[in-house]
Amino acid sequence: MFDVKWIRDNPEAFDQGRARRGLAPLSAEIIALDAKRRAAQTAWQEMQAKRNDLSKQIGQLKSKGHDAVPIMAEVAGLKDKMAAAESEEKELAEALEALVASQPNLPAADVPEGLDEKSNREERVVGGKPNMAFAPKQHFELGEALGLMSFEDAAKLSGARFVVLKGALARLERALAQFMLDLHTTENGYTEVAPPFLVRDAALYGTGQLPKFAEDQFVTTQGLWLIPTSEVPLTNLASDEIIDEAALPWRFTALTPCFRSEAGASGKDTRGMIRQHQFLKVELVSIAHPDHSDAEHTRMTACAEEVLKRLGLPYRVITLCTGDMGFSAQKTYDIEVWLPGQDAYREISSCSNCGEFQARRMKARCRKAGEKNTRFVHTLNGSGLAVGRTLVAILENYQQADGSIAIPAALRPYMNGLEKIAKANA
Repeated sequence: MFDVKWIRDNPEAFDQGRARRGLAPLSAEIIALDAKRRAAQTAWQEMQAKRNDLSKQIGQLKSKGHDAVPIMAEVAGLKDKMAAAESEEKELAEALEALVASQPNLPAADVPEGLDEKSNREERVVGGKPNMAFAPKQHFELGEALGLMSFEDAAKLSGARFVVLKGALARLERALAQFMLDLHTTENGYTEVAPPFLVRDAALYGTGQLPKFAEDQFVTTQGLWLIPTSEVPLTNLASDEIIDEAALPWRFTALTPCFRSEAGASGKDTRGMIRQHQFLKVELVSIAHPDHSDAEHTRMTACAEEVLKRLGLPYRVITLCTGDMGFSAQKTYDIEVWLPGQDAYREISSCSNCGEFQARRMKARCRKAGEKNTRFVHTLNGSGLAVGRTLVAILENYQQADGSIAIPAALRPYMNGLEKIAKANA
């Protein structure tokens, strides 16, 4: 969300930021619409002042026994005109808010420019790819061969883009989630939260999923929305709050199911667990002081990376270019894990600094002790990690020639000491 006054004062900077995202100039349209809104507001205020003045005259005339009917008629006429001006101002304000709310955040100055993932910048590569003396299989081939992963059963229950995990694989998914939460809460300083999985319109509006991306969400008949990520409830814990600056940053983590319609994803990753309607994710959210969000962004990314380091999974970190960033982000680091079965790096975490973009929508502010003025906080979010995709990475990187899966040492305490998943474990 943008401050319209800032756009009025900085139209070129606004349009230049949009141009870096490959978007057309919009400042002139916003400023013109705002001018109409303010003109209607001014007209109403002037009529209100005149009406108050005339009302005083009516009282004075009546107290002196003079005829006040002509002025009373003028006041009655003003009432209708004021109602029309008020209605016009309301319509213009709603149109202005809808226009501004549908515009993406502007990229930070150091974000590389480009239209798509081809222009993303690789920052670092961590860990060596496993050397396998056999042709590596993809995760769904491995899981189905073990008899512990079924897309057919899921399709019978729910349709495409769902999975049923059984036995040791179901436990491995749970182990991964528990391992991530323990790491983030005991070593990385995050507070675990168990949030609702259903939220109101305002929560999705606050983090930027509404109104523009309604088709990507699932909504109930009662009007509540299934969360696409726990970023939504966690970030909105700061909505309508004025936080003491000394209490920042707030750092939250949560394990939740995530629900996405995957609108527009037809034909993409139709097999396997990479892109599903329902999946588990451990989320990281920070509510940060506006002067410290860049450092918090670096810290959050390092926390997500540490999960992969502990699991011994090779990965790389890239900075997304202007054309590949999400709607609310001003800068994003993607972490991509290596998948031998696909012979490719695939996204497993996306850590974004949203600046004050979401905070404006949520009215989330902070204030220094003893001062009256407030500032919008900065919000950050990242996957720490997507549990299903981490399971995929474990299967593909730890697969053995016989189709069994070695369990990383960090996960064995969560697996009751189990060192390998083989068909016999089914």
